[in-house]
Amino acid sequence: MKVGYFQSHPEFGNIQGNRERFASKLESVECELLVLPELAFSGYQFVNQEEVVALSEPIPDGPTTQACMALAQRHHLHLVVGLPERDGNRCYNSAIVVGPSGFLGSYRKTHLFFEETLFFSPGNSGLHVWDIGPARIGVMICFDWYYPEVARTLTLRGAEIVCHPANLVLPHCPDAMVTRALENRIFSVTADRIGKEARGGKPPLTYIGRSEVVSPKGQVLSRASQDQEELTVVEIDLNEARNKSITPYNDVLKDRRPEYYSS
Repeated sequence: MKVGYFQSHPEFGNIQGNRERFASKLESVECELLVLPELAFSGYQFVNQEEVVALSEPIPDGPTTQACMALAQRHHLHLVVGLPERDGNRCYNSAIVVGPSGFLGSYRKTHLFFEETLFFSPGNSGLHVWDIGPARIGVMICFDWYYPEVARTLTLRGAEIVCHPANLVLPHCPDAMVTRALENRIFSVTADRIGKEARGGKPPLTYIGRSEVVSPKGQVLSRASQDQEELTVVEIDLNEARNKSITPYNDVLKDRRPEYYSS
């Protein structure tokens, strides 16, 4: 299976322009699953709630979901894309899953980071796994990586690939995702952004790039630069994620003893 990430540098607020730039990149790509960053087309550093509301969209009827559905159908691939979602009087930091057959579902970020707590409601979608044909995929967003329960729950629900849209500013995630993949025997695809945002007199946010694909054995199959836009595709063997054996005597899931894990 061919999977990949688009590491981008969106212009804040220019949703249509950022979408069109991505669409042009897709013309030369052949893959079955592509992951985009958190808030991939809107930008991240909001100044006030009015900006959040103005840039948020309903799912699946909003223009970004509809445009991504059209791209997925045209290019015969599945896309995982982060975007700000508006649902009634609430906004969520969300991600959509779309494919050649249309809209498959969405996820609302469970663990909000920094000023997201001022602008977004905590995610209430729960953790889901989608069967996209060749693989079963789960989705988490950025700071969710800090909580190992998220990747473990997705694994227990059958995920073979964890798709991870992100806007990373802390330096630890690329290495931590190696552990998440290793401890669950899954593939992970992290799509980060690059660049810097300094809006409304706030301290600048510098994004670390380093998007990556990691194998169930903890091997970094691809890792992007810190400061360049990149669209990268790698080929993976899903059998690696279906084999949970560590040794002939150990299985990463069967050997769990959850009766001893509760607080």
